[in-house]
Amino acid sequence: MAAALRVVDTSAWVEWLTGSALGKQLGERIPDKQQCIVPTIVQLELSKWMTREVGEEQADEVIAYTQKCVVVPLDTTIALLAADLHRQHKLATADAIVYATARHQGAELLTCDGHFEGLPDVLLFAKSG
Repeated sequence: MAAALRVVDTSAWVEWLTGSALGKQLGERIPDKQQCIVPTIVQLELSKWMTREVGEEQADEVIAYTQKCVVVPLDTTIALLAADLHRQHKLATADAIVYATARHQGAELLTCDGHFEGLPDVLLFAKSG
């Protein structure tokens, strides 16, 4: 049986990359590159966060890593699905795009973002506090 496809949300990437206690729990849930789906909006968010927090060089390294994964650009099909999911679940635009990408790819969503709580095919590792 093939390993499950998984979208890793920006919140999960950040926890994993910073080596937080939550990130250590997530480590075993981060899929191999062949099963790791990266929406282009996650690349945008990661680049912004990494550049601000640790610098451009490390941001470039992380984006280079994500490019070895399955990068899924925002297209019309995903955009329209995101609009539906935004309306149904009151998700912010970026969250709706990430979730729509997961749904469109038949993948689970790995996240630390409580906005996704209770949604189908979401593996939520909620931050405490």
